[in-house]
Amino acid sequence: MTLLKTSRLRPPRPRATIAGDEPPPHMPAAPPARAPSARGPHAMSTPSLPSVSTLTASDGVAVAYVTHGLAPGRPVLALVHSLAMDHRFWDPVARALAGRCAVVAIDARGHGRSGRADGPVTAARIAQDLREVVDHLGLPAVVVGGASMGGCVALQFAADHPTRTAGLALLDTTAWYGPTAPADWEQRACKARDEGLASLTAFQQTRWFSDAFRQARPDVVQACIDCFLANDLDGYMAACRMLGAFDGRGLLARIAVPTLVLVGEEDYAAPVAMAQALHAGIAGSTLEVVPATRHLTPLEVPELVADRLASLCAKSFAAPRGAPRP
Repeated sequence: MTLLKTSRLRPPRPRATIAGDEPPPHMPAAPPARAPSARGPHAMSTPSLPSVSTLTASDGVAVAYVTHGLAPGRPVLALVHSLAMDHRFWDPVARALAGRCAVVAIDARGHGRSGRADGPVTAARIAQDLREVVDHLGLPAVVVGGASMGGCVALQFAADHPTRTAGLALLDTTAWYGPTAPADWEQRACKARDEGLASLTAFQQTRWFSDAFRQARPDVVQACIDCFLANDLDGYMAACRMLGAFDGRGLLARIAVPTLVLVGEEDYAAPVAMAQALHAGIAGSTLEVVPATRHLTPLEVPELVADRLASLCAKSFAAPRGAPRP
């Protein structure tokens, strides 16, 4: 294990539906794009970004996704956002990766423009949604990655779909939130139900970003708050319960692809110790602790995250999948 401090593509099949269509009836429309002036590379959305497409998953639920820069021979990252965000979470990273790696980013079911089914949701089901989008686009293999909740899904994807996984990026995430996780996440879900999502925003923003970043980039903070408040309440509660129930510790030994574990030094939501446990459990993985950052590193330091993902892609697509790990 290494500790750090500080494919060829087939042409995509026709897309099912193009954004501009109405979102599923239970979901609010995504907040309108804000003007990009003076916002810099951290902006979560700009008018020039690709349209949202939707695919009907095998269980009938609509799954929304976007693509950035798909091109023959270019490595592809398939990315899943954190809790209560949507595909726009990856916009700054996608811009920083332009010309180096393509990006496919989904809205996890119950988030953004994706639908949801009645009853519980699981990381395995969202991983299957991502697999179906990858299949729809004709991608033989991808580097799969996620942040926070998305990292749990990415880990599940790599374990469930090893032949489609060239590499794995686990950002600001964990394989297990601990023995009190079901009660802890149920408490958060119930607070959202009883007091509204707005009751959680003050707490969330201090965990999302460092003090210095919140002062320097209030536009990014506000964009995240807007996205958070636009969530479907039942979808949010289902995702909280999914995280409370998630235990991916048994999956770690099954990962046999190049793996990056990255975490903010000040991450209180998925602390460094959780990243260290991932690193210890995945043979040959690398761990990077990013100084003076918190839980949403893809938004706080998108250029750094993009560089690390580009390096992971180069490593992942250079070696044959299934080859012995060092």
